[in-house]
Amino acid sequence: MTLNCRELALLHYYLFLYFPFKNSFNNYKTNSNMIKVMNNLYLIVGLGNPGKEYEHTRHNMGFDSVDLFAESLGISIDKEGFHSLYIKTKYFDKDVIIMKPLTYMNESGKAIKEISDYFKIPLDNILVIYDDMDFEPGIIKLKESGSSAGHNGIKSIINSFGSDKFKRIRIGTGKFKYNIVDYVLSKPSKDEAPLIKSALINSVDAIKTYLKEGFNKAMNHFNQKDERN
Repeated sequence: MTLNCRELALLHYYLFLYFPFKNSFNNYKTNSNMIKVMNNLYLIVGLGNPGKEYEHTRHNMGFDSVDLFAESLGISIDKEGFHSLYIKTKYFDKDVIIMKPLTYMNESGKAIKEISDYFKIPLDNILVIYDDMDFEPGIIKLKESGSSAGHNGIKSIINSFGSDKFKRIRIGTGKFKYNIVDYVLSKPSKDEAPLIKSALINSVDAIKTYLKEGFNKAMNHFNQKDERN
């Protein structure tokens, strides 16, 4: 078939329109898929202080919680980087990073911001586990956002991200009965130990429920569970 000049000109015109559109559409699909991949990555953070002297103290309940979570998956949080110990894994249909900042509590936000920026993890996919003196030992409470309530680790995260819109699991330590620093940096009493152990187990169940069924489901179940007990 032979095309005349007018037909050739029209063909060139439509080809000019089609290929940029096709490339743009393909780029859109690629970018959309990348966004979906990034949004499927979750960051589970336990707060605490590094060092033998702080192990299993009240202020390190976040560390204990994520260690127990990792142990339940048959892994250890043993990779160093981003001013933290971390490990990448998969739970249910989610890609998950479990981390323990090594910056000490007051600079926790620095490590969390660094790793979330590197892996492009949205703030909405970050869950932080930490100790809270507003609740008695054995109690856990979940919340979606809010102020630091005086907790220096949470204050650091809010300052680093410029937002308080991140999910949390709070593990009760009870009100301090003497100097607040000495209290949070000491280990639970013999009477408190079984209550703390129960709370840590519940915190792991709450993490798993969040990853499997969503945060609202986890929040409704575990917050109401504590109210029933």
